[in-house]
Amino acid sequence: MPFRMSAFALIVTFLALLLCTAAAVSAQGYSLVGNQFFLQNASAPMPGSALAAGAAPQAVASQLPDTLPDADQGRGAVSLNPGAASLFRGRSGGGLFAPILTAPPSVKRLLDLIASAEAGKAQYDAVQYGATRKPPKKPTSMTIAEINAWIDATPGQPHAIGRYQFIPATLRRLVRHQGVKPQARFTPELQDQLAHQLIEEAGYSAFLAKEMPRKTFMRNLAKIWAGLPVSTGKSYYEGYAGNSASLTWAHFKAEMQRIFPA
Repeated sequence: MPFRMSAFALIVTFLALLLCTAAAVSAQGYSLVGNQFFLQNASAPMPGSALAAGAAPQAVASQLPDTLPDADQGRGAVSLNPGAASLFRGRSGGGLFAPILTAPPSVKRLLDLIASAEAGKAQYDAVQYGATRKPPKKPTSMTIAEINAWIDATPGQPHAIGRYQFIPATLRRLVRHQGVKPQARFTPELQDQLAHQLIEEAGYSAFLAKEMPRKTFMRNLAKIWAGLPVSTGKSYYEGYAGNSASLTWAHFKAEMQRIFPA
């Protein structure tokens, strides 16, 4: 009997410690969903981050490696909206991201605008120009596993890839969140599917519902894609490792008004 009571007490103590740990993690701004990968309120800088300190974080077009201390939370590596699902994948049919639904024409035009600032003529086969060791095949011919193998085999260089210049942490987060298998090929369709989620995380649905101002939505997009400007006309990551916006603010604003007329 004393032994049984002691074991019971140990179990109760363990559970109490586990709950205390969970509370402490939550208090630091982390979600317990997804192995603490997603940050809540990720669009605001966390204490001690590079952005909070006034230093620009790594941008998509950076010549520096993909992983930097205190990298900005709006880069797509950590979601601006942790609860967002992939925008055009339904929640029925046995899985959170199935079946695939048709994206409205406005989203295709928005993706074209983003790609004009990020990918150049290579489009879906674009690879960051600072990568000295390119992938062995065109990105659209590679599987997710092959892309990860290339990333792991070439440390110390940037690895932004595809039409939307996914950096490794962003790509791996989206692939994991959407349940994409390692054997899946990095097709244009898959790249669009992954980018749909980033657009939704930036506030697409809230913007359409008039719950988010146009300027805020545009700024959120610029936090994810460094080639897009903020209202000053500069990149959100201006001057960091030579980054600058590829589009003017006037052009970005005019195109957004054309795509999403008031």
